[in-house]
Amino acid sequence: MFGLIAAGIAGAAGIFGHIKSRSFVGQRLRYTSIVEKPALGLWAGAGATILSGVAVSVLPIVGAGTAIAIGLGVGTGVAVGVQDAKEPPKLIED
Repeated sequence: MFGLIAAGIAGAAGIFGHIKSRSFVGQRLRYTSIVEKPALGLWAGAGATILSGVAVSVLPIVGAGTAIAIGLGVGTGVAVGVQDAKEPPKLIED
């Protein structure tokens, strides 16, 4: 029972991390030079895995799987956000 709950929490946390990091990189970091670094997604994913591993270590239901899911979600979100930020913004026609 707890395994299914932990898997659901890990999946939701990974998806949430992906969506939020993608929108942050695409909108806020669009005009910075850090977006041009090719390993930005790897560094963000590794950092998120370490930080979430420390944060979830106090909760009994979630553990290393959740930390890895958050790290993968943030890393892929940053990588996709970098690709979105490299494209010129689309103009809205009236």
